[in-house]
Amino acid sequence: MLKSKTFVKKTRSGGVMKVVREHYLRDDIWCGSEVCTECKQDSAVLQRDACIESSLCPYPHYLVPDTNIVLRQIDVLEDPVIRNVIILQTVLQEVRHRSAPVYKRLKDIIHEQGRHFYTFTNEHHRETFIEREPGESANDRNDRAIRVAVKWYSQHLKTAESGSDGLKVVLLTNDQGNKLKAEENGLVVYKFDEYIKSLIGNPELVDCLALSNDDKNEVTSSKVLFPEHLPLSKVQAGIKSGSFLQGTFRASRDNYLEATVFVQGEGEDSTEVLIQGLQNLNRAVHQDVVAVQLLPKNQWVAPSSVVLQDDGAAKDDNVDEDEEEKTARRATGKVVGIIKRNWRPFCGMLNVSQIKESTRHLFTPADRHIPRIRIETRQASTLAGQRIMVAIDGWPKDSRYPNGHFVRSLGGAGEKDTEEEVLLLEHDVPHQAFSQAVLSFLPKMPWSITPEDMAQRQDLRHLTVCSVDPPGCTDIDDALHYRELENGKLEVGVHIADVSHFIRPGNALDKEAANRGTTVYLCGKRIDMVPELLSSNLCSLRSNVERFAFSCIWELNHKAEILKTRFTKSVINSKASLTYAEAQMRIDDASKNDDITKSLRGLNKLAKILKRKRIENGALTLSSLEVRFHMDSETHDPIDLQTKELVETNSMVEEFMLLANISVAQKIYDEFPESALLRKHPAPPPSNYDILIKAAKSKNVMIHTDSAKALADSLDVAKVDGFQYFNTLLRILATRCMMQAVYFCSGMDSDFHHYGLASPIYTHFTSPIRRYADIIVHRLLAVAIGADSTYPDLMDKHKQSTLCNNLNYRHKMSQYAQRASVAFHTQLFFKTRGILNEEGFVLFVRKNAIIVLIPKFGLEGTVFFDSKDKASPNLVFDEEIPGVSVPVPEAEPQAKKQKLDR
Repeated sequence: MLKSKTFVKKTRSGGVMKVVREHYLRDDIWCGSEVCTECKQDSAVLQRDACIESSLCPYPHYLVPDTNIVLRQIDVLEDPVIRNVIILQTVLQEVRHRSAPVYKRLKDIIHEQGRHFYTFTNEHHRETFIEREPGESANDRNDRAIRVAVKWYSQHLKTAESGSDGLKVVLLTNDQGNKLKAEENGLVVYKFDEYIKSLIGNPELVDCLALSNDDKNEVTSSKVLFPEHLPLSKVQAGIKSGSFLQGTFRASRDNYLEATVFVQGEGEDSTEVLIQGLQNLNRAVHQDVVAVQLLPKNQWVAPSSVVLQDDGAAKDDNVDEDEEEKTARRATGKVVGIIKRNWRPFCGMLNVSQIKESTRHLFTPADRHIPRIRIETRQASTLAGQRIMVAIDGWPKDSRYPNGHFVRSLGGAGEKDTEEEVLLLEHDVPHQAFSQAVLSFLPKMPWSITPEDMAQRQDLRHLTVCSVDPPGCTDIDDALHYRELENGKLEVGVHIADVSHFIRPGNALDKEAANRGTTVYLCGKRIDMVPELLSSNLCSLRSNVERFAFSCIWELNHKAEILKTRFTKSVINSKASLTYAEAQMRIDDASKNDDITKSLRGLNKLAKILKRKRIENGALTLSSLEVRFHMDSETHDPIDLQTKELVETNSMVEEFMLLANISVAQKIYDEFPESALLRKHPAPPPSNYDILIKAAKSKNVMIHTDSAKALADSLDVAKVDGFQYFNTLLRILATRCMMQAVYFCSGMDSDFHHYGLASPIYTHFTSPIRRYADIIVHRLLAVAIGADSTYPDLMDKHKQSTLCNNLNYRHKMSQYAQRASVAFHTQLFFKTRGILNEEGFVLFVRKNAIIVLIPKFGLEGTVFFDSKDKASPNLVFDEEIPGVSVPVPEAEPQAKKQKLDR
C-alpha cells in the first residue's frame, strides 16, 4: 500500500518545484513473537520463557519503552535481566536523532543474542502507521504512535490462533500525560521506576535508575546555591549580540573552584576566560559547551596558586587568596547557560556515608576534572573498595553536587585488570573485540602476492632494506634503504607499510579504524587500531618476507640536499628487523662491513647532517621523561623500570621519517590544495612561557621566546655550574609550554606551520598501521601518482575536517591513557619496595604545595605543606619567583630565612 504526499517547495532561484513524498505500508510485517501463528516468521525473537518475574506484572509480558525511557534509562536496559523488549521504529528513529551514543548502545543490545530485543517497524505497518493531525506536535504524534502500536500488539497477540495464554504487552513511560492517555485506551502501562522496583530477585537494578525530574527534589535541599541557567533562546541571542561568549568549559585538575572556558576564534584570536568560585562555575562540568559573561574589569583575577582538592568539607565558594598576590589578572567571567552537556559514565570510588543506614553517598570520579556525584544505592557495603561507574542525571540549583546513578561495578580497586579497564573507559579508548562485520573484510588466508599485484608495483625486493624499531615491536610500519648510485649521488628510500591496500574506503573495517583513530600502547599491552592479522602480520614489514609498501625515494648529494623525489607503490623484502641498540652496535663495530651495516652507516651520516640543518632553521629539541618497564614473564607485573635511553639510531630513523612526512605533505597539497590532510603545530601564546622564563630566571638564566629559533638557541646555552640536570629540566618545562599539534584539512585553514619542527608544511605518512591519518594520506598520495582512484569523501573538505576532529580527540586521549598506564605500573612497582631515597627536583611551586619530579623513575607528584593531622608551617609565598620561604625565629640570627629550592 502506498501513501503519497504532494507539496510545493520554493527553490533558491525563486521558482517552485513539486515534491512528492511516498510512504510504503505493508501488512506482512512480523510481530516477532513465538506465540503468534498469524505472522510469517523465521525464528522468534520474543520468547515466552524469557519473560521477567515482576510482582507488578505477575503474568508473561513483553515491554515497550517510550523514547525518553530509552534515552534516560539505557544503563538499566543494558542489564541482561531485561529481556523481551519491543523497540518500536518510532522510538529507534527518535533516539537516533537525539543521541548518537545511546542509539549505538541500543543497537548493540538489539544485536545481542539471548537478549530478545525486537525492532518492530510500526511506521510501515498498515495497522500501526498514523498521520500527524493538524496542530499536533511531533512529540505528541510520536507518543500516540507508540500507544497505537502497543494497542495493536495487545489485540494481535490475543487473537493469535494459538492463543496468548494471558500474555500482555506493557508500555513503560515516565510521561504522566502519555500514561493517562494509555490508561484511557485500556493499555497496561507503568512508570519505569515502578516496574524496576517490582522485579523479583533483582533489587540491585534500582541503583541503576536515572533520576527523573520528579525525583530530584527528594534528594536536594531548599537552599538555592546556584544562579538559574538562562534558557537557550536568551543564550543564543546573547552570543549573537556579543554580550556572551560561547566556549568549552575546562575544569582545573588542581583546584576544584577554578576553570577556564576556551573560546574558539579565527586564527590567533582564540581566547581563554578564567572562572573562579562555585557560583561562577555554575554547575558546568568539564568539556561542556557553555555561555559565559565577562565580569567588569575591576573583578578580574589571576589564576590561583593554591592546589585545592574537594574533600567534601564546607568551604567558601571562592578561591582564598590575598589580593596583593594577584599580579597577572586575566579576563574573568561566569557561566550563565549550558549549550551542550558532554556527560558520560564516569569511573571512580564510592565514599560511603557515615550516617547509619543511609542510602545517599558521594562518588569521587577518577578524573580530577569531574566534581563529586551524589548517588542513591543500597549496595554501599558491597561497593566500598571497588571501582564503579556512575552517570550524572542532572544538577539542580539547590544541590552542592550533581545527582547521578550507579551504572556497574568494574572490580576491586588496585587490581591490574580493573585499573586497566578504568583507564581505557576514562579515556574513551575503543577496546572491544573486533566485530565479525569488521573481520569479514580481512584477506583470506593463506595470502600471497599475485602476478597481477606485481604488475602494478615497482619490484624493490633486491634492495638492502631493513627496519629499526624498539625492542619487541611487531607492528613494523617503516623500513629504510641506502645505496650509492653510479652517478656518484646517494639514494635513500623510506618504505612504509601499504595498509590502504588492505583497507578499502567505506567498509566496516575502514569505519572501525577511522573511529579508533590510533593504536594505544599501554605498559605490556597494545590496543590495535586494525586487527592483528594486518597489524602484526600482512602489513608489518618483517624481515625475510615479501610485503607491499608505499615508498618515498630520494636522490641526494653528499650534503644531504634533495635532488629528486619520487613516490611509488612497491614490493620489498626487508633483510633485517633490528632494535635501535642492535643497529647502533653494528654502526659502532668497525669489524662489521656487510651491506646492512654499510647502509646503516650511510643513513646515520646523512641523518646527522639533516638534523643539524633542522636545528639551524629553528627546530626545537625538547625533553619528556619516558620510562620502560621490565615485566615478569608470568605475572606481567613490573620488576624493574628505568628511563628510556636514546641512541643515535633513534635520531637516524626520526630524521628520515620527518623528511618523508614533509615530502609527502608538499606533494598532496600541490595536488589537492583544498582537501589535503596535514598536521600543524601552532606557536604558543607568549603567556605560556611564563613558567619557563621564571624557572630560568631563578638561576639567573635568560630564555628568549620571540621565535622557535630564539627559544632553541637560548635553551642550548642555558646551563648552571654544578647543576647538570638544569638544562633537561628547562626542556621538560618548555615541552609543557607547547600547544598540541593537530590534524587539519588544508581547505579549512590558512596556517600550516609546524612550530616545533620549524617546517612550513607537514603531515603523517609513516605509521599507517597505528594511525588512521596516515591511511588517508596514503590514499591522497596514491591518487596523486595515479596508483589508485579517488572517492567523494576524500575530496570533501568538510568531511575531512570532521574526521580530523575525531583523530585529534583520539590522539590526545591515547596519550593520556598511555601516561595513566605508566603511572599505574609505577605504583605497582613501588608497592612492595618501601622507602627509597632518590634525587628529585622542584618543578613548580604553589602557595600550599610543591610539584616534584624524580627523573630516575619519570615520576611527578604533589607534596602538600599541610595535612589534616599536622599544622601548616608559617610559609611566605612569592608569586613572582615563584617560591616559598619559611621565616626562621629571631633566636637563630645566622639566617633570616631558610629558602626552599625554587
